[in-house]
Parts: sequence; structure tokens; C-alpha cells
Amino acid sequence: MRQIGFSIYPAHAPLEKNLSYIDMADKYGFKRIFTCLLSVKGEKEKILAEFKKTIAHASGYGMKVIADINPEVFEELGIRYDDLGIFKEMGLYGIRLDNGFSGKEESAMSYNKYGLKIELNMSAGTKYVDNIFSYQPNAENIFGCHNFYPHRYSGIGYEHFMKCNRQFKKYGIRTAAFVSSKAARFGPWPVSEGLSTLEEHRDLPIDVQAKDLFNSNLIDDVLIANAFASEDEMRALSKVDPYKLTLKVHLNDKISSLERDIALSRPHFNRGDVSEYIIRSSASRVEDPGNDFKPFNTVDIRRGDITVDNALYKHYTGEMQIALKDRKNYGNTNVIGRIDEDEIFLIDFIKPWQQFSLTE
Repeated sequence: MRQIGFSIYPAHAPLEKNLSYIDMADKYGFKRIFTCLLSVKGEKEKILAEFKKTIAHASGYGMKVIADINPEVFEELGIRYDDLGIFKEMGLYGIRLDNGFSGKEESAMSYNKYGLKIELNMSAGTKYVDNIFSYQPNAENIFGCHNFYPHRYSGIGYEHFMKCNRQFKKYGIRTAAFVSSKAARFGPWPVSEGLSTLEEHRDLPIDVQAKDLFNSNLIDDVLIANAFASEDEMRALSKVDPYKLTLKVHLNDKISSLERDIALSRPHFNRGDVSEYIIRSSASRVEDPGNDFKPFNTVDIRRGDITVDNALYKHYTGEMQIALKDRKNYGNTNVIGRIDEDEIFLIDFIKPWQQFSLTE
């Protein structure tokens, strides 16, 4: 099952605030937490004390906490890769290796006696994961998670993102990526100009970012990278369907009740014989339009418009479409609304036969 998650940084916020943030997240069904041990300095006991209460509080809600580490953290805490007991003692569900070892160590760690998940950095695009699997790891305990990028323009591009996703998914690995909160003010590092995985997501609403990640069909879990997200953002993220793309639309308030019903209540899928100009949801076609589907608002069509063919378009009457390109309207198509401007880019990723929904 796909899940949503968020991040906490105990070294950057008071314990009470982190605990109340966890309480709020539970209200909206968040099940994963990312936290960071990369800036750890000092004694093992101090680190345990700093994280234990927060992790225990989250675990009480059934949330699973994975902490970011690297080989330097192992050295700082005096840990050997063949003994991960300290992380179990902290109450962690797993550890994320921001920078890894040689491949052999990761494989060995996947057989740890505590059942801790070993999460790999997905964003590098190297043969790292292939190397690990050449050492025959316990695949059940291997996860993957992308990086996030606090520096504007440093986030990864979509093509590279999908390449990395495919590298991991060919092994059946559970994957995750990050979205950025506009309300949040910090992450683990001093720079925080948004904190997304994909650069193109940096300034988008949080639910739109999540829709894009889930719609790739190669990301299982979506995590808020920065803290603290607002309650409105958490609510919006909790409403995203992780399996079916749902697009926000603005409908013309003068359309017929039938056209509104077609747009918002009928099942939609993109026909398999795809067009470069339109996404076609043709199940709503009617043979006899009667007095319905009168010509209305037959203006020229822009990319992102939602249309229904009117009674003048014989055989196609009632078919709903989403415009992928601008085109001339010859009077036989009603423009009934428009995809929300922030979400128009998502229509380019609707695949043949893919189901989708519209919501006002």
C-alpha cells in the first residue's frame, strides 16, 4: 500500500513541537517519518536521548521512522555495519544510507537480526543498486528513497528521476521521494529554498507535487521533506489518491447539469488509440442527444480546456475531452471548463487506457 510521510529534525526544533506535529500528522493518516542523523556529533548516549522520545511517540501511532546516515555516522557513533543494535535501540524502523559502502556491506546489513530496513539513495543514477544485488541481499529489507535539494535549481530533472526509479523498480524495491511544503521554514541544513526531489516541483502546491510522483507509478511513498508543514497542506496531501490521478478543474457555472455530471461523476479513461491533440473519454457518448448537448461556449480551444462535443457533432455527441494543444473550434464542441493551471502539466503524463478523475 502506498503511503504518505513527513520529516522531523529533533536537533532543530523543541521536543514538544515535534510531538505535536506527529499528533497532527496522525489525524491525516501519515505513516512514514524521515529524520536525519547526518549532523550527529558527540556521544552515543546523547544521540539516543535526543531521538528516542520522538521516535517512541511516533511508533505509538504505528508510524515507521527511518533515519538518514552515512559511513561517517557509523564512525562517529562507533558502529560496525554488522551490528546495527544501536538503531534498533533508538526504535527506528530502518536506516537510509545517504552515502553507501561498497555494496557488500549493504547486502550484509540487509540480513541484520533486528529486521531493520536498509534504505538506499535513489538519486545518483549509478549502478550502485545493481552492485548491491550482485551480493544477493535480503530484498525484503531493501528500500529506496530519493534525495531532496534545498538549493534552488539543484533538484533533479524528470528524465533522470524516471531513469533512477526504473533502476530500483526492476528489483521490486519499495521507493520514496520528497515533496516541499510552502509553510515550512527549515530542513536539516542551513539553506532551505524549498526542499523537493524534483526541481520542477519546488514552487508547486504540495498535493500537485504528490500527484505527479504517484502518477509516475514508480514511487510508493511520498514524504514532506521540510518542517513544519501546515495543517492545510497535510489535509490536502492526505486527500490525494495515490493510485488514480485526480485533476482539479474549474467548470463554467452556466454548463448543463448533464455536462457537469459527465465531468465530475462519470468514470474516465484515456482511449488507447491516443491523439496528440486530445485526451478522449468517450464512454459518455450518446446516439440520440434529444434536447441535451445544445451548442454553448464554442470558443476556440486552449490546452487544458475540458470540452464536451455538442449535438452538432453527430456520432461524437457527449464525448468529453481534455485539450493537449490549442485548436480551432468549429462550433460543434462546448468548452465546459478548464484544468487548474498548476495541474495542466499533468495531462501530458496520462497514458493510454489510464483511468483518471476530475474534481471541482
